[in-house]
Amino acid sequence: MTRLRFALSGILAAVAGIAAGHLVAGFLAPASSPVLAIGSTVIDLTPTPVKEWAIATFGTNDKVILQGSVLVVTLVLAAVAGLLARRRMPVAIGFIVLLTGLAGAAALLRPAARPLDALPAVAAMAAGVATLVWLTRLARTASGDVVQETSGPRGSVMTNATDPGRTSTAGSTAGRRRFLGGALGVTALAVLAAVGGQLRAGAQSVKKVVLPAAADQATALPKGLETTVSGISPLRTPTDTFYRVDTNLVVPQVDVDTWTLEVDGMVEKPFTMTFAELAAMPLIERDITMTCVSNEVGGGYIGSARWLGVRLTDVLDRAGITGSPDQVLSTAVDGFTISTPLAVVRDGRDAMIAIGMNGAQLSDTHGFPARLITPGLYGFVGATKWLTKLTLTTYAADQSYWTKRQWATDAPIKTSARIDTPAPLSTIKAGATAIGGVAWAQHRGVGTVEVKVDDGQWQKTKLGPDVGIDYWRQWYLEWDAKPGLHRIAVRATDRSGRAQITERATPFPSGSSGIQEVVVTVA
Repeated sequence: MTRLRFALSGILAAVAGIAAGHLVAGFLAPASSPVLAIGSTVIDLTPTPVKEWAIATFGTNDKVILQGSVLVVTLVLAAVAGLLARRRMPVAIGFIVLLTGLAGAAALLRPAARPLDALPAVAAMAAGVATLVWLTRLARTASGDVVQETSGPRGSVMTNATDPGRTSTAGSTAGRRRFLGGALGVTALAVLAAVGGQLRAGAQSVKKVVLPAAADQATALPKGLETTVSGISPLRTPTDTFYRVDTNLVVPQVDVDTWTLEVDGMVEKPFTMTFAELAAMPLIERDITMTCVSNEVGGGYIGSARWLGVRLTDVLDRAGITGSPDQVLSTAVDGFTISTPLAVVRDGRDAMIAIGMNGAQLSDTHGFPARLITPGLYGFVGATKWLTKLTLTTYAADQSYWTKRQWATDAPIKTSARIDTPAPLSTIKAGATAIGGVAWAQHRGVGTVEVKVDDGQWQKTKLGPDVGIDYWRQWYLEWDAKPGLHRIAVRATDRSGRAQITERATPFPSGSSGIQEVVVTVA
């Protein structure tokens, strides 16, 4: 029980420190909160195969699991500090200082860090050390360790004041009650501080803006197959279910009134513009399907939406290109960077700086107030969220976040098809049913989709409405399902007649490939 009290003292010291740091970060920059700063650094240092495994295994919960893992490791180390505090208080304090110092360093090493971002770690250090010292004294009293500190050849040592030769274990009932009260008090204060920090961070909500109408509007979206084929993905993905994959543990909250977009690098006239100036430029409205490079065969990291924005070429032409740049290096408000091939941007596709999504302003999750959209390219080379800077440069001179990690520099989205219904490993009733899903071949267009049941022949499916070459196609096949276990496979071919790649490939370094096959039971 004595060891448990000291270990608990260390754990509660860490909890108090984390809560204090989170509270201070809520008023400065949420991402500088100690656990989040460490978590972000872990993301940056994690090898690519491990990242891909985490995304494939945990999906959108990968960030929650990462933060939980960082928290667990921190509490374990804090428990060790608590045990050390019983006999080696200076060492225990040094342990806490080291842990919080690492968090402060992690916050300061972020690309867009400011000196103030170290303050949450300083607050965590002060609260952690003070709590450790106080709870350790109560733990000694509760355990009967009335101690004094002496110096010896191995440093400071805690011994029993009444009998230096032994340590008492007969704690008083009053001492145990005081320790329990102290522990509960620390816990309550920590909860209040953590909740306060979270509420403060959440209070920095995105400002509502009025978006101008597009000068070049998209035509009305046709009726999708979801009204007739149960279980198929809707033709347009609702904003609240649109996938999100990025490296951010905290979604940036950007003040649109102070936000600016800077254009520099190999240009004749570098300039900076406000959101109002950007929105005043001629706007286009386009239906575009976005896909994440981490999407596995048959995966869900894909979505289709109507985007409103300014052509990227209009902005670049205003600056005037000079020299021979080959990439647009885009930077987010947190310093994150993405490289987009300049040749792709200027080949006539509707690459844009988007400010609207599905008839409304961008949400904070999807990059408010502005983001890049590059049809036909995976997001990691053409879809920078929370955009704040565009730099015309070369791949030889500058490397983006993913380029440094050996991902492809030019990553066109691969043709693929997905089965939405029937669901994998599901059981369905015998008789007439529909096999359906979506297929995509952005900037080439889907030509045909075929389905094969068991070892039968490939059968052409019926395609849904055509929204354009940059948008996915819904498809379905009427099937007379017979009882038994069945394998269903799907493949797509683009409009040029090029079939999707059948060889299996992992997402790294340029996107997954292969034929999706599901198994269903017909009863």
